Amino acid sequence: MRKLLTEQFLIELTASLFILLFLYTGISKLKEHEEFQIVLSKSPLLATSAIALSWLLPIVEIITSVLLFFPRTRKYGLAASMLLMALFTLYISYMLLFTTNLPCSCGGVLKQMNWSQHLLFNIFFLLLSILALWLSNNNKLFIAINRNSRTPVEESRH
Repeated sequence: MRKLLTEQFLIELTASLFILLFLYTGISKLKEHEEFQIVLSKSPLLATSAIALSWLLPIVEIITSVLLFFPRTRKYGLAASMLLMALFTLYISYMLLFTTNLPCSCGGVLKQMNWSQHLLFNIFFLLLSILALWLSNNNKLFIAINRNSRTPVEESRH
């Protein structure tokens, strides 16, 4: 039972961290929308889609935060978080490997990181999202009640 509660706590902690991260970056990108769009237009990979992405990315980040907030939609939010972090990590990796001019399109305080620090930050959050999604898919918080004592009984796992 304790292991299930610890795993549930880790899932909820991860969801909370992603809510803070995505709300913060999404709102920052919307508040500084014009600057965000200009930076995206300087990216060799994203220039042709800069206008659409400048709206789509922050909106998707905010929607992902909403999905993470509610227990019923948390798995979808974790999957979206994993996908976003994988895409952001691939983008940063590509930029570090193949581009000399590295425009930063991050929101808020994340602008203070250099590209290598940002890559490590993204890898950490990508791994965290994978772990939380795996835990949420693998471990159902199931509590059976013993009819005689009315105490919770831990589900046996196979």
